[in-house]
Amino acid sequence: MKILWNPWRYEYIKTFTNKNESNSKECLFCRLQKQNDDEALIVYRGRKAFVVMNAYPYNSGHLMIAPYEHIGDPSQLDLETTIEISELVKKAISVLRQAFHPDGFNIGANIGRAAGAGVPDHFHIHVVPRWVGDSNFMAIIANTKPLPIGLRESYEVVKKHWVNGV
Repeated sequence: MKILWNPWRYEYIKTFTNKNESNSKECLFCRLQKQNDDEALIVYRGRKAFVVMNAYPYNSGHLMIAPYEHIGDPSQLDLETTIEISELVKKAISVLRQAFHPDGFNIGANIGRAAGAGVPDHFHIHVVPRWVGDSNFMAIIANTKPLPIGLRESYEVVKKHWVNGV
């Protein structure tokens, strides 16, 4: 595999290295919600759920929406949380449209490790902006995914649009 250097990722990775080892077993979403927004890349905090940038995005602007409660099965979420998550998905689509003008979206959740969940015990939904032609020869031939904007810059753009309304 070829390497496409993304030095902006190191700032994020540093936040998880050399920290209290007892936190190493804590789930990603439980840990993120305890950090300050800029450090954790949290775009928005609602009453029952929050929106965070994916630090290892499939595409620029890739967001994740998770409840505060540590629940892996969405069928166990209360109605208020379910409604808020649904509203946050709608808002995420609007914000990403305004911020990046994508041609479409992939929206989904992987429930359980067998379904591909990287964090199987804490339900979350991915909102991934897509553009015509964003899959190209680099991913197929070189096993490399180029992203046109840095993670921190992408976070600032999304957060600005989230705050300034849609």
